Amino acid sequence: MLALDVQNLNKTYAGGVKALDNVSLQVRPGEFVGLLGPNGAGKTSLIGIINTLVIKTSGTVSAFGFDLGQSPGQMKACIGTVPQEFNFSIFDKVWDIVYTQAGYFGLPPRLARERTDHCLKKVGLWEKRYTVSRRLSGGMKRRLMIARALVHEPRLLILDEPTAGVDVEMRQSMWRFLTELNQQGVAILLTTHYLEEADLLCERIAILHHGKIIRDADKQLLTQELKEQNYLVDIVGALPDLAVSNEFDVGLVSEGRCKVKIKQHQTLNALFDWFAQHQIQVQSIENETGRLEELFVNLTTDRGE
Repeated sequence: MLALDVQNLNKTYAGGVKALDNVSLQVRPGEFVGLLGPNGAGKTSLIGIINTLVIKTSGTVSAFGFDLGQSPGQMKACIGTVPQEFNFSIFDKVWDIVYTQAGYFGLPPRLARERTDHCLKKVGLWEKRYTVSRRLSGGMKRRLMIARALVHEPRLLILDEPTAGVDVEMRQSMWRFLTELNQQGVAILLTTHYLEEADLLCERIAILHHGKIIRDADKQLLTQELKEQNYLVDIVGALPDLAVSNEFDVGLVSEGRCKVKIKQHQTLNALFDWFAQHQIQVQSIENETGRLEELFVNLTTDRGE
């Protein structure tokens, strides 16, 4: 039984704007899937349909065997969602926001209190439980939304840009928390514009572009599609004139630093041999961008972005 099963989903808005074009996407129980795409790709429409906030044009959606059309309430009970925008009352206290959410899912008062306390401790907001939410920092508000999404113990967590506007320390803390949550068996569907976030957390990547899924594969298999990789290399001294080669595309970026493009069939070992052959001493080497980022740009650019 799939945690999420989207089949042949279409959404056309008034005026003929087609946001989703025959989209199919599956998430297995306990899986961590990244849903990537440029702005306007259709991610918000897809999440809106899953959460019954947007009416689909055609297709089917189910979670853990519960169909969106036939059992929407039971399906929603399996899912917790952290939206991109803050959508709680800024005048309510932290504890009250989470406790009220538990009530929406029919939890009895005693259990709702226990779950509220547990979730706030889990996300590090226990000391702020009586604080009015508008006084929280941006990162704490994100944590509050995660606590609210988890209070009914969903088996599938949908995260829409969960670390947008969060500082580096808070982002890394949230990454650790989400990894731990996933290891406990919660399936997670993550949308993010931080591609290093998807690269670090997700085991599978689906890329949505112009309303269509253009790639859906294991992350390791996906990055193997790269036709070339760009590296920045720090060298000792200047780049000699003889360091112009048909084998490697080497160009000077600044004094002591050059950029190298390595084709799919080439290796880093061959590059280091080439540097040694030309008596160029290498101090350090690093990817100019992440492998997933390069692939994402290649795929979306090739299709009209």
